[in-house]
Amino acid sequence: MVSRTNGGRNTSQRGAGLVSPVQVEFNTGMTSKRLRQSPKFWIGCFALWFAVLNLLSHGNKFHPPGTFAFDIPHFDKIVHFGFFFGGSGLLSASLFLAKRPSWRSLILTVTFFLSLVGIWDEFHQSFFENRTGNDPGDWLADTLGAFWGSIIFRRYYKCLS
Repeated sequence: MVSRTNGGRNTSQRGAGLVSPVQVEFNTGMTSKRLRQSPKFWIGCFALWFAVLNLLSHGNKFHPPGTFAFDIPHFDKIVHFGFFFGGSGLLSASLFLAKRPSWRSLILTVTFFLSLVGIWDEFHQSFFENRTGNDPGDWLADTLGAFWGSIIFRRYYKCLS
């Protein structure tokens, strides 16, 4: 048995293949940093976001209409804004890390693409029972959420490094 000192503590290790807690902590941090800086990770998160959007669009099975916890007029617009705000952050991170476009290009691309996704989502909702699709207010909330999500990403993109 070999005795080693790790951070002022004496620990015993059997064999050369064991890893100290300090090394485990370091390796976990490196994996997290590597994921934060990977455009593939963020596009995967965006794909998951898109899958959840589709599930929520089906309506009565996954989210019955009128089941919000709050009785606030147009609360669904706040939900649309927030959901597309989050999707915008995911897509912005992926595009930023993959291509490093200009901020104007990134904001316009993300906003335009997610605006199209919002149009598609509203059209998609119109085919399901108990769902109201083709609502211009929902599409506007989607587009504004995408725009402001990319604007806020510009402020906090340094958290990726």
